[in-house]
Amino acid sequence: MFNTDYNNVTNNVGVLDAVGEFHASPEVNVWFGRFLPPSDRANLYGPFYANQWGVYTDGIQDGYPFVFQGRDNGVVYWGDFKAGVVKLKVSAGAFDGASATSNTSVIWAARAQLDFWDPETGYYLNGTYYGDKNLLAIAGATQIQNGNTATTADFLMERKAMHGGAVTIESEYANYNRLGGYNANYAKSEGAYGLASVLFPKQVGIGKIEVLGKFALAQFTHGIVPSEGASNPSYRQRTTEANLSYIIKQFDARVMAFGRTTSFNGVQKDFWEAGVGLQLQISKQIPLK
Repeated sequence: MFNTDYNNVTNNVGVLDAVGEFHASPEVNVWFGRFLPPSDRANLYGPFYANQWGVYTDGIQDGYPFVFQGRDNGVVYWGDFKAGVVKLKVSAGAFDGASATSNTSVIWAARAQLDFWDPETGYYLNGTYYGDKNLLAIAGATQIQNGNTATTADFLMERKAMHGGAVTIESEYANYNRLGGYNANYAKSEGAYGLASVLFPKQVGIGKIEVLGKFALAQFTHGIVPSEGASNPSYRQRTTEANLSYIIKQFDARVMAFGRTTSFNGVQKDFWEAGVGLQLQISKQIPLK
C-alpha cells in the first residue's frame, strides 16, 4: 500500500502510507513501514471516512503523537478473531519515537476491539457505514513511551433504520498523560465527546439527507511552559458541532454544511466556524503483473 497527501500548510506532498504487508490469515497479519499505529477509532478512520466534518478540533479525538497525518513509522501485528457471536480485533506494534516526539525511546502501541453485531474486517475503520452494517463496537487503545501514556476508549453503534436509513451513535474518552495531546504547553489533558446522527432513507434527487450533532468537553492541566513568570493555568474546552449533509455516494461524494462553536473558561478565546464542504474521491485499482 502506498499513497500520498497534499499538505496545504507547507505546500508539499508527503508520504501518507507506505506499507509492506504480510497476510497469512484473518488472524495473522503483519504490516511494516508508515501507517496509522494502533490508536482510537477517530485516527483509524481519518478525516475522509469520518461521519462529521470538523474532526480533530475538540481536544479529544486522536491526540496521539505522529509523524505525518496521524502516521508513524514502525511495525504492527493485527488480527481478526471470532468466538461465537462476538468478534475480536487486536493490534500491537512498535513505532519510531524520535520522529514523533523527539524522544528516541520506542513508542509501544496496542488496541483491542469487540464487535457484537456485524464485524469490521481489516485494519483501518470507518466513522459510519451509512446503513451498510449493524454495528455495536467497543474498543480501548494505548500508547506508551518511557512511562508516559496516551489512552482512549471508544464506542460506535450504528443501526439500519427506516428501510434505507441509519442511526449512529459514537463516543470516546481520552486521557493524554505526558504523551500526545492537543496543547504542547500542557502535560496532561482528558475529555470525552458524544455524537449522534440520522441518515434519512428517502432519496432526494441523487442523494440522501443526514443530520448530525456533537458535544465535547476537554480539560487541560499541568501547564509546563511559564507564562509571564507563572505556570499556565488549567482550562476547559467545550465544543459543539452540527452538520447537515447530502450523501450522494457515501465517502466518494458528499456535501456538508457545518457549524461549530468552541468556548473556553480561560486561557484561550472563544470562536465559531461555519461553512459548506465538498468531498469527492476518485480511486482506481492498478493490478501488478
